Amino acid sequence: MMSAFVYLASQSPRRQALLQQMGVAFEVVLPQDAQAAEALEEVLPNESALKYVKRVTRLKLESAMLQLQMQSRTIAPVLCADTTVVLGKQILGKPADAQHAFDMLSRLSGQTHHVLTAVAIGHNGHVHLAVSKSSVEFAPMTANDIQAYVDSQEPMGKAGAYAIQGRASVFIRKISGSYTGIMGLPLYETAQLLKSLENV
Repeated sequence: MMSAFVYLASQSPRRQALLQQMGVAFEVVLPQDAQAAEALEEVLPNESALKYVKRVTRLKLESAMLQLQMQSRTIAPVLCADTTVVLGKQILGKPADAQHAFDMLSRLSGQTHHVLTAVAIGHNGHVHLAVSKSSVEFAPMTANDIQAYVDSQEPMGKAGAYAIQGRASVFIRKISGSYTGIMGLPLYETAQLLKSLENV
């Protein structure tokens, strides 16, 4: 039996839609300091993508749990997730502007990259974390293809400058792994974590 209600420490409409798909009721917890929340996503020197996505997810979860505690909110599990795109050993975060998005997509064109999504649930002093790893192969894209996609504004705010469930899907030749993990919330791993709360 999965938890019927969680606090979702994410503003992502994709994660909200995926939780709804699971039938889990939720309430979004927004960070009180948006700039501080963004700062958590800075990559440390020589940090691997796996260590990065685990660290950022834990920090975001801890911040949300502390915020809820200070507000004396009703006790319930807190769910947090973070997605990172990695090409080779380089982490591709959210594009700073349109040119940055164009450059990222140019690098992904014709290449296979990995998508890591960590999901963590905190409840009763325990933190449960899982990571979904998938690979995505992009077909070659022309400069016009990329520019048209950037002009749609869809790449902005997305790790790796694309959304697999959006217009970018026409350029994706092959995926291996979790489609929902690439979207931002791996449903299998999330369901297993929610079930594990029964033993806490």
